[in-house]
Order: sequence, then C-alpha cells, then structure tokens
Amino acid sequence: MAVWRIARCENPEAGIVEDGNAGTFEKYLERDEGLKMDCRLSDYNFEFPKELIASRTAGKGKTHILYCPKDGGERRIMKAPEIVDLFRPGDCLVVNNTKVIPARLYGETQFGGQVEVLLVQALNPSEAGEARFEAKVHPGKAFQVGRELKLAGVRTFVEEVHEEDGNRVLRFEKTPAEMEEVMNKEGHVPLPPYIDRPDDEDDKKAYQTIFAKYAGAVAAPTASLHFSEQMLEDLKAKGVYVAEVTLHVGPGTFQNISVEDFSQHKMHGEHYELTKENADIINKAKREGGRIVTVGTTSTRVVETIADANGFLKPQKGVTYAFFYPGYKYKLVDGLLTNFHWPKSSLILLVSAFYGRENTLAAYKMAVENKLKLFSYGDGMLIL
Repeated sequence: MAVWRIARCENPEAGIVEDGNAGTFEKYLERDEGLKMDCRLSDYNFEFPKELIASRTAGKGKTHILYCPKDGGERRIMKAPEIVDLFRPGDCLVVNNTKVIPARLYGETQFGGQVEVLLVQALNPSEAGEARFEAKVHPGKAFQVGRELKLAGVRTFVEEVHEEDGNRVLRFEKTPAEMEEVMNKEGHVPLPPYIDRPDDEDDKKAYQTIFAKYAGAVAAPTASLHFSEQMLEDLKAKGVYVAEVTLHVGPGTFQNISVEDFSQHKMHGEHYELTKENADIINKAKREGGRIVTVGTTSTRVVETIADANGFLKPQKGVTYAFFYPGYKYKLVDGLLTNFHWPKSSLILLVSAFYGRENTLAAYKMAVENKLKLFSYGDGMLIL
C-alpha cells in the first residue's frame, strides 16, 4: 500500500479550507500504487419516481431510517425512534444548531412588476444604520445598481451586483432589528427548489429542527428533522453525549455541479462555529472510545474542517469551502445520519466518501424500491 496526499484525479485546491484560522487541511488516501480514482459525476446518478419526493414531512420522530451497518451487515429499514437502540453509552451525537430564517421576500418594482428575493446573509449596516443583505434575486433585470424597489413593504435599494454569481447587495430602509421583525411577519420559509408548492404555516415549525438556536440558515440541516424531543431524551438517558456545532446553511447546498470531472467543482462557502464547550464534549467522547456520529452533512463538514490529523478539535469559527468526495479519508467521523440527496450533488459525494460509491448507490436503490421518501422532508439513512 502507498499513502498519497491526494487521489490522482483530485484538484489540489478542491479541499482547501479558507477561514482565517484553519489555513488548509490535507487529504490522505490509502490506495494501491497503480490505481486511478475516477471523478466522473455521472457515476453518482440514480433513478427515482417523482412521487417519492417528500413535499411534506411525516413529522419529527415519525420518519423511517435505512440502517446501513459499516461492517457490511444487512441493511434494514427502521422507524426513527428505533435508532436509539443502535447507540452505545459514551457515543457522541453531533448536531447543527443553526436556525432557518424566513428569508424569502416578495415585492414589486416602481413600475408594478413582481419580484422575489432570497436573503443569503446579513451584511454590515450602512453608515446610517440601515440593514444590508446579500441576496439572490428574480428577475435579475429588475435589480440593477441604483434601482429602488419595495420588498415586503420596505423601500429597498440595489447597491451592488456580484459578477461571479449574480447576487445583489440590497439596502433596506429599516434597521437590522426592524428588518428582523419584517421578516418574521412577512417573510416566507425558503423551501428547497424541488418542493413544488408554496410554503405555509405548517412549514414554519416543520422546517425547523429541535436543535435550532442561532438564526442564519436559508436551508434546514434536514437530517436533524428526524429527531423528536423524546428521542433526544432517550439518547441522553442512555449515556450518549450530545454536542452542537453551528453551520449556517446557504443556498449553495442546492447548487448543481456543472462539470463532469467533479474534482474541478468550486464549493460554496458557509459560516461555521465550534465553541470550546462543544469541542471538549467531542474530544472527551473520542478519548473514551465513544463513536462520533454526525447528524447531517453540515455537522460533518464542520468537524472534518476543524479536526487535526489525529481527529481532535479546537474551538474555531470561520468560513469553510471544504469539498468531501470519494478518496477523502475521514479524520473524526465514525457514523453519519443523513437524508437521501439529489443525484450528482456534492452531498451524495460526501456520503459516498464515507460509505463508498457502490454501498451508497445500493442503499439508495433499496430506498427507492421500498418507497422511502426522498430529500429534505423525506426519510434518512444511518451509516454506523
């Protein structure tokens, strides 16, 4: 066996984490000397009927989970609360405590045309104390620099156009605190693009996890939607540690990979934070021999971004651009609870890096054959 710094197909820049603290991390891959790893995106496709796309959730603690033993044991479908039995005392569950904001706003131009925006992230206020946001907009032609619009009843001005992604910088004639009130009253839940219906009152609770604390996400960390308060209590009673990270999920989570050689894909950045308290919990569990089980790709992205070569963590915050795909050797994560992800997405690549391409696609095939619900509001899989 030989140890390579990167797989032969990989772009050395693809795994760089830029956060002002972490610098870069290296990816080590154990692989036979003559073996070349393929990075064909089309190898991560799968077929599914549209009716399996969950347009509504079954409810917290009411979904189904496909249990996938890492030791090669038989896969089986379980009710979500039954996964508690798979955990051991001393294991550590890592969850994302981000909170989804009502980031979709509707409005009109000065001439009466209808417009829509998705607020991506809050920016520093203007000198006059007015709220400013980076936003995705539609239609783009209505959002030229200097234009005035009215969004959710608020006078809004276009300050800047980002050439690389078309996002706009918008200034609202409200303070950040006032704008938060407007969003809570007039904003809409930013459902994923494949859920083909308008949001409603039910989504305000359904698309928020039981761990949600810190507002900033425009998409839910959906693996956490499987957990009910009772499941959490049962895990803690069993002696399972629960640690929290924060990663504000951005719209880039739904970004399509546009190149067949996925190693050339440029990953979106997302803000994250790990506190000392939670780093200590995870490190303690690891030292004591407990398994580190991340809930969702977002929690996975945080801890693998921060972990050192020995799999230990230090408190840290920043922006991660990390892109995990087959060939990456996980440093910390022992188990992964995740939803079923869109074909040929960066998320299915992350799962395949952990579980293997053939295993992942076999699990997806079983999910489809058994009519499990897919994607954000759907069922999930536990690789442990």
